[in-house]
Amino acid sequence: MGQTMTKAIMIQGAGSNVGKSMIVAGLARAFTNRGMSVAPFKPQNMSNNAAVTANGGEIGRAQALQALASRRTPHTDMNPVLLKPESEIGAQIILNGQRFATLKASEYGEAKSQLLPAVLDSFHRLCATADLVLIEGAGSPAEINLRAGDIANMGFAEAAGVPVVLVGDIDRGGVIAQIVGTQIILPESDANLIKAFAINKFRGDPKLFDAGLVETVRRTRWPSLGVIPWFDQAWRLPAEDVLDISSTRVGTCKIAVPRLARIANFDDLDPLSSEADVSVEIIQPGQPLPGNADLVLIPGSKSTIADLADFRANGWDIDLTAHIRRGGHVLGLCGGYQMLGKMIADPEGIEGKKMQVEGLGHLDISTVMKPQKRLALTHATYPATGDPVEGYEIHLGETTGRDCAHAWLAVGDRPEGAASADGRIRGCYLHGLFTADAFRATYLSEIGAVSQLSYASDVEDTLDALALHLEKHMNLDMLLELAKTPSGYSSC
Repeated sequence: MGQTMTKAIMIQGAGSNVGKSMIVAGLARAFTNRGMSVAPFKPQNMSNNAAVTANGGEIGRAQALQALASRRTPHTDMNPVLLKPESEIGAQIILNGQRFATLKASEYGEAKSQLLPAVLDSFHRLCATADLVLIEGAGSPAEINLRAGDIANMGFAEAAGVPVVLVGDIDRGGVIAQIVGTQIILPESDANLIKAFAINKFRGDPKLFDAGLVETVRRTRWPSLGVIPWFDQAWRLPAEDVLDISSTRVGTCKIAVPRLARIANFDDLDPLSSEADVSVEIIQPGQPLPGNADLVLIPGSKSTIADLADFRANGWDIDLTAHIRRGGHVLGLCGGYQMLGKMIADPEGIEGKKMQVEGLGHLDISTVMKPQKRLALTHATYPATGDPVEGYEIHLGETTGRDCAHAWLAVGDRPEGAASADGRIRGCYLHGLFTADAFRATYLSEIGAVSQLSYASDVEDTLDALALHLEKHMNLDMLLELAKTPSGYSSC
């Protein structure tokens, strides 16, 4: 197909967490396997789990997975607006991969319509490179209180002139009400943009829903694209939400991860949770760090100083000291790395108030927050074995101190990270390091676990299995027929 045949279709949810991201990833791989050039697109995402792109920006990690499913390099055009929550009422706005502003929810509500031209520009650039653009909505279009100035769901669909498929989640119950109720509550012009629906996450015999499917079609007059059974291998794919991270096995090696309130870039956990010999346990606030953990991994944070205060409020600082006294290992990544030091200073108030706080004190390092964010795809090595490590850096702040002399990674000639003299306590800024099979095997062997996983191959195989799952249970030919050339894009 050439550019004149470019088509697009938007997948929206009848609620949050209905499985839109995974469906788009599966569709991307299915149509790519059919020989089409596919690009994923999400106008607006809200997540602190970001990916760094080759063109030097950041996008939601779900779009990076969808790019992988499309066999494309992630690009900032795939997610032009990324909201990164910093507090209960405010978020950092990433526009075209770069920090744009920090706004309260009420302020963003007024500003979002101003971002629509940039969103459409990104979308049109993607259209120029693909036969099919698969668009993912955010939340639900039924949130009509957010419709004014919307760029995430129907506002974008209307502006871009693209048809919509509505997805419901039967696992949470009330799926008929989800679908029919969405149609009823939407303004007629928005409801008319929806051309079909699909039911996701069905467990058991799909025939049991035959009558429900007929009734949903009758009431909405929308055709059904299918009832999609629960995809059992979903846990093998990188998680969009930390609550989705869980080991499906009870491994002999236990890794405890405190659930920070502003946890960010936790994709470091995905390869570990996929290991047969590893059990990743997310420790919720109010729960103690387990005394039998082999490793305590402190993940990244969107607001390090605030999360450090929460860490102490949960008593995890006391649990961590006891863990170290018992001979346990500790790894801090990015914000977690900064917390392990003696001091964190924010002289310009980048994370909020200007302040300097005492760190956990387990590494002889100090961090000073700086306004310039470092965004980089990074190639490193583990000097102890020479194993290659690939990942990304996405952080504010510079870290220095005596324990940096015990740097345990190298980025070219530059030492990276810090470690205690005995090597049991380590930290670094490199995210994604555990995707490297040889390094992960070496690291796990040091804490008593055996790795037999080829992670990248496992993700690829799972994407192919997801594509086959959708080919079997979803009418992809109908979906492709429903897709149309976007309006206002003469090059399509």
